[in-house]
Amino acid sequence: MLNSPHPVVTEGAFLTLHYRLSADDGRDIVSTFGDTPATLQLGVGQLSPELEAKLIGLSEGTQHVFELPAGAAFGQRNPALIQRVSLATLRQYSPEQSQYGVGDLVDFSAPGGGRFAGVLLAMDDHDATFDFNHPLAGRPVRFEVSIIGIL
Repeated sequence: MLNSPHPVVTEGAFLTLHYRLSADDGRDIVSTFGDTPATLQLGVGQLSPELEAKLIGLSEGTQHVFELPAGAAFGQRNPALIQRVSLATLRQYSPEQSQYGVGDLVDFSAPGGGRFAGVLLAMDDHDATFDFNHPLAGRPVRFEVSIIGIL
């Protein structure tokens, strides 16, 4: 790929590409195929570092499928990321009138100005239990790319 007549992906490159991320059960998590391609810059957190590393060295026009083993794309599941949050805190940092159900992916502000997203596992009269692991943590994934342009 180093002697390619086409530009190649380097760290910090701007890319236009189609990509599909699929779970081990074959279900698409995200796909731009059949829609508008994505434009992104490597190194700014738009893709996980592990997925970005797979793109380095690919040339413009390349289509490739990467099969990543469990934990390789989004890390292993971390039991410490299953946390209880008081309902008072959840209400304080959620948009007004928010209602959540078990299984919902909830994105809310955190004390100190950060943002958190987690899957609601359980809720009682006082607390909510969230899983803040990435939904694909600890799972094998398929990463399919078609590099359209590189700047």
